[in-house]
Amino acid sequence: MPHKSIRVPGESHPRLDDGFQRIRHEMKLPEGFPRAVVDEAEWVAEVPALPRLDRTDLPLITIDPPGAMDLDQAVHLEEQPGGYRVWYAIADVGAFVKPGGAIDAEARVRGETVYMPDGRVPLHPPVLSEGAASLLPGVTRPAALWCVDLDAEGRIVGADVTRALVRSRERLDYDYAQAAIDTGTADGTLRLLAEIGRLRLAQERARGGVTLPTPDQEVVPDGDGYRVELRAPLDAEAWNAQISLLTGMAAAAMMLDAEIGLLRVLPPAPAERIAQVRRVAAALGVPWPESAGYGDVVHSLDPKIPEQAAFLQESTVLLRGAGYVAFNGEPPAQAEHAAVGAPYAHVTAPLRRLIDRYATEICLAIAAGEPVPQDVQRAMGELPEIMHATGRRAGGVERACVDLVEAFVLRERVGQTFDAVVIDVAEDRPWGQVQVTDPAVVARCDGEGLPLGETVRVRLTRADPTTREVRFSLA
Repeated sequence: MPHKSIRVPGESHPRLDDGFQRIRHEMKLPEGFPRAVVDEAEWVAEVPALPRLDRTDLPLITIDPPGAMDLDQAVHLEEQPGGYRVWYAIADVGAFVKPGGAIDAEARVRGETVYMPDGRVPLHPPVLSEGAASLLPGVTRPAALWCVDLDAEGRIVGADVTRALVRSRERLDYDYAQAAIDTGTADGTLRLLAEIGRLRLAQERARGGVTLPTPDQEVVPDGDGYRVELRAPLDAEAWNAQISLLTGMAAAAMMLDAEIGLLRVLPPAPAERIAQVRRVAAALGVPWPESAGYGDVVHSLDPKIPEQAAFLQESTVLLRGAGYVAFNGEPPAQAEHAAVGAPYAHVTAPLRRLIDRYATEICLAIAAGEPVPQDVQRAMGELPEIMHATGRRAGGVERACVDLVEAFVLRERVGQTFDAVVIDVAEDRPWGQVQVTDPAVVARCDGEGLPLGETVRVRLTRADPTTREVRFSLA
């Protein structure tokens, strides 16, 4: 499911700081870690269970947002006769955290790292997530090392995973990676990232998968105040995400073959919902040939075109309802993730998401030809509900932060008028949603007969950072 996120670079306004703290309180986010968790983390950071296999010879690199310290993944890409080899090292949290311990118990309460504009509420104590378990450059770390072979078209033809010691060579950010690729100076892994990434995107389209090009919002200074701008994702981010996706697909196939595992699933949208979205496409003039799937349509769209942005917003109803399923025996009847277009599992972010550690332990056991550990099997059935509850909380925090920042930026502009695009309407209500171009906000707009996909003039009637409410009306 696509999501909105918002960035506030540098120091934020005290009123925003107060608002973020209020969100933490309302959402009951934990503050700090219990002493027992910190003590255990500090101890295991010094005495992890290290594997025998040494693959520190692999010239792995990490590609993450600037300043990131919780580095889950490091990659090295190679050309092979007739295709490619993907080496993907994933932080081995299981070398530090065991089911049933204090760290594991606290991780079950948190479920996942919650990101906010002024910081994050981590899944694990920083001594692990930003230190001993993180794949920081120049230091040796235990990892779950995936080796995935692709053919010349980017299809997966083989996959394996084992525990190994690794050492990342460099920590790069997306801007650097994109610039190197665009200027033709990229070599080795960065050059192949673009090559393999494009092939995998083509494979995604062929199997009916969908990646929505959802931009982030960023708060930037504007004279004595602030404004919100949209930041479109870089191609390098999409290509890097494809490496994670192919690993999750390989993990899912491995678990389905072994008839034990934890999958991330999304059922296909019902026929009536697809028909509804087709009607929206027709109303907006978005081409949708009868023989084409939703993924084919999305891959051809440009979110900078108002009508197409409105369609992307309206069509997200087709991607709702994702969840997790655990199985030990016959695989579930619904094993695919409709947006991926294949079975899929979360295994590439164990520093930031609880279920990835357990799914990784299952894959490691399967690949080694060993039984899945009993403590993992006992925990499997509880994890889908834990992830559902904590995921809802993280989504609520994300939405609240976006609403707060938008209300703050607009608070002194009540009564002013703006150009906006109508991106969401419904027949049974006298209002909808509009996307204002400048500043880049999405909010409710009151008015009868809002014209979906068309540009309208709207007046800001409310912007209250305390209630986090922004409302417009037709001007």
